[in-house]
Amino acid sequence: MVTLNKIYTRTGDGGATRLATGEQVSKASLRVEAYGAVDEANACLGLARLHTAADPDFDAMLARVQNELFDLGADLATPPREGETNTLRMIDSQIERLEREIDAMNAELPPLASFILPGGTAAAAALHLARTVARRAERVAVALVEAGEPVSPAAMKYLNRLSDFLFVAARHANDRGAREVFWKSGATR
Repeated sequence: MVTLNKIYTRTGDGGATRLATGEQVSKASLRVEAYGAVDEANACLGLARLHTAADPDFDAMLARVQNELFDLGADLATPPREGETNTLRMIDSQIERLEREIDAMNAELPPLASFILPGGTAAAAALHLARTVARRAERVAVALVEAGEPVSPAAMKYLNRLSDFLFVAARHANDRGAREVFWKSGATR
């Protein structure tokens, strides 16, 4: 006999969910919004990766970032508490690796002479979408901190670097800048 696990629990039907700590909060809380936006950015990366198989090193880098976004979501879903142990938190080495990868990709790109529009290749368009969602996640996390809620400092740093990483990754995915679409100021007036 096969036992099926139900995907629905009905516990959120009233608009509440539980954080990783077990604490019940509104599904509209800033904390849920923050890790929900991280989940959306991760989905955008999955979409981008449908178009990156021809560049296995780049695809592997994006796959690693996708995994780290689950770490980030877990970090955001677990409000920091004094004396905590065994809590999954973002760490400085993850941020430092993003910075090294940003620098390495950026070294292969032509300097920007104009703002660029999201687009070019399918991978680049999806990466730009991921970038905008990551920026939203960062804005919500900042609002969470401003509301007096604790967020780990490494999670905040990672969110800030993530959008930079995704911007440079989108440029890389546009044939290292060759297929970028440039903004033409006032062109439609």
